[in-house]
Amino acid sequence: MANSDFDIKQTYLKFLEDDQDMTMPIAAIESLVTMLRVKQPSTSSELIKLVKSNIDILKLSISNAISLSAGCDLFMRFVLRNTNLYSDWESCKKNLVENGELFVQRAKESREKLADFGVPFIKDDDTILVHSFSRVVFQLLQKARSQKLLRFKVIVTEARPSGKGYHMAKLLREADIPVEVIVDSAVGYVLHKVDKILVGAEGVAESGGIINHIGSYQIGCLAKANNKPFYVVTESHKFVRLFPLAPNDLPRGISSILDEQGSGETETLEGTLKTQTIDFTPHEFITALITDLGVLTPSAVSEELIKMWYD
Repeated sequence: MANSDFDIKQTYLKFLEDDQDMTMPIAAIESLVTMLRVKQPSTSSELIKLVKSNIDILKLSISNAISLSAGCDLFMRFVLRNTNLYSDWESCKKNLVENGELFVQRAKESREKLADFGVPFIKDDDTILVHSFSRVVFQLLQKARSQKLLRFKVIVTEARPSGKGYHMAKLLREADIPVEVIVDSAVGYVLHKVDKILVGAEGVAESGGIINHIGSYQIGCLAKANNKPFYVVTESHKFVRLFPLAPNDLPRGISSILDEQGSGETETLEGTLKTQTIDFTPHEFITALITDLGVLTPSAVSEELIKMWYD
């Protein structure tokens, strides 16, 4: 690829298209590593400027980019820390690309690690409520089914407006896991027979709360009211330096799906329907986070972010 032909957005989208299991943060980091390989900056200041400008392009051009932002910010921190470690520029460039690729490989392996931490939470005869589709939640359930030969049942919300719960149910059936799909408004109706709740996350805030598919907050409220454990299954590279204060306290531009006109609203026979896609669930509703770093309390997230950014 010629230097002038490189398009960070198209590179990012191609990574996601080619690997359906790739998360947004990893695709972002892969794209930025590829950009460094193609662009070949000649000085450290040019490198930092190039990375920053491409990160800005990604963040502005991709909607609902909470987890993408987490990957971009981690890579920027990685670049800033590594540019001062080498005496000559050629060694610096070479090591940045190599270490960037190693970082991506380790991040990809995080899903397997967190599944190992999460399997002990699945018990025989459990009924588990799952909200929408989550790669990490699916991998955890699949591993529990294959390794421990446990008998458990999963209830999946259909997860409107995306309907991704049906995709989750399809994967679970293919993994020989009994599954039932319910409408989102039936969560309170079935909760009495649920043993625990597992959800993924688009991002984990500094407080330990999570940004996830719309409806996660109300499930968290119902779980707390009914004394049901609410577990978040997520990779640590989705930890973000955000501190929302309410379910709708999210950065502008990421809280709703945009239609082709970009209005975030849909006309129905009854009127205008506003289509939210994500919400924020505060830390007090979360029992624990199952991550590649281990099982964390919500309060431990800020400590991990400090290690990532300031150690």
